[in-house]
Amino acid sequence: MTVPPDQTPSLSADETRRKRLRFRCWHRGIKETDLLLGRFADARIFELDPKRLDELEALMEAQDWDIYAWVSRGTPPPPEFDTKLMQMLQDFTRDTVA
Repeated sequence: MTVPPDQTPSLSADETRRKRLRFRCWHRGIKETDLLLGRFADARIFELDPKRLDELEALMEAQDWDIYAWVSRGTPPPPEFDTKLMQMLQDFTRDTVA
């Protein structure tokens, strides 16, 4: 059974933004970064406030291997990515990756 177009539930702009970001986190280009960001997004995307969402969107513009190195604490992030979100990502990764 299909839902008529006029009865299709619509997503709010906030829900759409979060779902797009979650998709982008899982489809970065290299599997290592997909796993770090995708797992974080699955667990926390709906807890992030607008400022953290802005930080995540900015992070999506960085190179995959750079993100991986920063989140896994291989190298320190540059000042523009040394944010509350980066700390959340690093803590999440430390707590979930054995």
